[in-house]
Amino acid sequence: MTRSDGRRPDEVRPLRLEPNWLEQPHGSVLYAQGKTTVLCTASIEDGVPRWLLGKGRGWMTAEYSLLPASTGERTQREASRGKQGGRTVEIQRLIGRAVRAVTDFEALGERTLWLDCDVLQADGGTRCAAICGAYVAARLALDRFGLSKTLRESVAAVSVGVVEGEALLDLDYAEDSTAEVDMNVVMTGGGRLVEVQATAEQEPFSREQLDELLELAALGIERIAAAQEEAVGAAARL
Repeated sequence: MTRSDGRRPDEVRPLRLEPNWLEQPHGSVLYAQGKTTVLCTASIEDGVPRWLLGKGRGWMTAEYSLLPASTGERTQREASRGKQGGRTVEIQRLIGRAVRAVTDFEALGERTLWLDCDVLQADGGTRCAAICGAYVAARLALDRFGLSKTLRESVAAVSVGVVEGEALLDLDYAEDSTAEVDMNVVMTGGGRLVEVQATAEQEPFSREQLDELLELAALGIERIAAAQEEAVGAAARL
């Protein structure tokens, strides 16, 4: 099949990472993957939840939101509805699990790392983009306070799927909405799996297709991890 933007099946959308995009947060990055754009910030606070007091370990938590007009049609802010939707809660937990998987909480000490991910524009893969940006924002914030050892390695996520019978990397919204198989893969920069979310939207898929999709995801993670390191390095040189 021919993809609408001319990409190869194994090609990630163009990446744009602008570190320290905001002045006030301890760490921030504007993360764009194709048309999907997410603003991620990281803030470090002294203190931990009550159940961690005195244990010499830190904590990390993540929040995620879609701006009202990020999808083209304005949606009501969840704050005005009085509660978060199930999708939001699910994605927040996923971001938290992803970054915690590479975090040394003893190195963090009794501090809390807050990660906030706000989707400015959505064109598929927003949860994956949020994870990728959250790692960069966290890295910048921790480096600023001399806490670099808190993150043992990088973490990133990318979507893969089967569209019109073909395995594709990094689905945009049009591809995702018609996919026969939809999968989000979270991996460390070293290639270890953190989480795999896979769904047969139409027909069940085979073990061979699963392996093919995981191989595609590994290629995407490798490219994204390199861009993450470039962004962190660029920030350090400023």
